[in-house]
Amino acid sequence: MLLQQIQSKIFELRGYKVMLDSDLATLYETETKRLKEAVKRNINRFPPDFMFELNSSEFQSLRTQFASSNRGGTRYMPFAFTEQGVAMLASVLNSVKAIEINIQIVRAFVYLRQYALTHSDLTTKLKELESRYNKQFNDVYEALNYLLNKDKLLTEQRQRKSIGYKTAGNNL
Repeated sequence: MLLQQIQSKIFELRGYKVMLDSDLATLYETETKRLKEAVKRNINRFPPDFMFELNSSEFQSLRTQFASSNRGGTRYMPFAFTEQGVAMLASVLNSVKAIEINIQIVRAFVYLRQYALTHSDLTTKLKELESRYNKQFNDVYEALNYLLNKDKLLTEQRQRKSIGYKTAGNNL
């Protein structure tokens, strides 16, 4: 259950799979303010590919996805932690709970990566099959359309009023 709960808190921002500071604080059973303080004291451990601060448009976008209210809003933009940033948090938040939760979070990230790789393999295989058989299906569709249009054209020609000279039985 914890693994699914963690996976639901992983988002994609700026091309990274990330978790927000408030979600991590909840999992670590600490206040967001304390988590941010620990990170700021060790900021050199968190390069931009480990952690970044959301800009206001990213924050608004996430808020609209969750339909959250303005009540009790945040003063500062949240931090987003990548998989490496979450792993680094274990060394910054040196508690038994933080280490235990970090293991689960890393497992969730690994699971998502494996799922994405499997999904991309399936997508690639489907595209190969589609390109291989697409020409054959197009030929079948063209043949069916030709037959349908041929019958329709013949029916229309039989039903129209003929014009011109009558050739048989013409009395002058």
